Amino acid sequence: MIDVHRLRVLLAVAEHGSFNRAASALGLTPSAVSQHIASLERGLGHPVAVRSTRGVTLTEAGRLLAETARTIDAELDQVRHRIDRLRAPRPRLTVGTFTSGGRHLLPQALTAFVAAYPEVELTVLEAEPEDAVPMVRSGAADLALTYRFDGQLPSGTAGTAGTAGTAGSSGTAGSAGVNWAPLVEDPLYAVLPPGHPLAGRDALEPAELAADRWVLGCLKTEAYLRRYAERAGFEPRVAASTTDYFFAQTLVGAGVGVALIPHIGLAPVDGSAVIPLEPPRPARHIGVVTPRRPHPEPYAAALTTALSAGAAAHRPVVR
Repeated sequence: MIDVHRLRVLLAVAEHGSFNRAASALGLTPSAVSQHIASLERGLGHPVAVRSTRGVTLTEAGRLLAETARTIDAELDQVRHRIDRLRAPRPRLTVGTFTSGGRHLLPQALTAFVAAYPEVELTVLEAEPEDAVPMVRSGAADLALTYRFDGQLPSGTAGTAGTAGTAGSSGTAGSAGVNWAPLVEDPLYAVLPPGHPLAGRDALEPAELAADRWVLGCLKTEAYLRRYAERAGFEPRVAASTTDYFFAQTLVGAGVGVALIPHIGLAPVDGSAVIPLEPPRPARHIGVVTPRRPHPEPYAAALTTALSAGAAAHRPVVR
């Protein structure tokens, strides 16, 4: 039988790349960490870690065990949170959400949910995907309204990202203890200041704004812009960097620069122009992350259904 505590020691070694750093994180001595790993290897009959002058790397057997350890750790955390809630006088539901999703998608769903389940004590926590996904995985949140641009869900921890399904696909997908249910695609738009020479266009390419200065609304749209600019052969000149789309649009309205803003974050200042991007249009894929369990938590499932019903009203009509 594999000892769960030794799996946690192996996971710490994998995450820190060193027996010494793993020992410090766990409050153990390096000798104790080494003994735990040696005991794990004896029980398995396979080496799980290889020391070198550059640190510690896992063997294939070690990597398989570390993946399993992450899943077990997440499930144990979820069970602890669920057991703690058994002592609560009322059922609880904790929801994570990113800012623009919380402003535009969550209120309608919560109104319907509260009317149907007044007995539930709701807690809403603002968190970006890289923080919200680990909250769901650990059981600190029951579900999270989140998003991604491309590829995997942000995990918050190296090596634990889930493979997210595409927005608009059916079913759910995920890994390391979470599922992803797609809700809606949220395309990016160009927002231009009053009087901009391209303000009358039906659609445009971001490269047509290469000579403009940019107002950044969040780190993830900045990452997209920089990837696009590198492929298109220009270097974006940044006039302002914010973490709030509304603030970014007030700066655009003041003539500071141009911006890329997702559809549900649009609140342009009077006089600003909102222009769709030419296909293939970049988009955020918005969805709900829930713990992977044999039987979904009923209140989380009910709120996910309410979010799905309300998301249709926010699907943009793009020319």
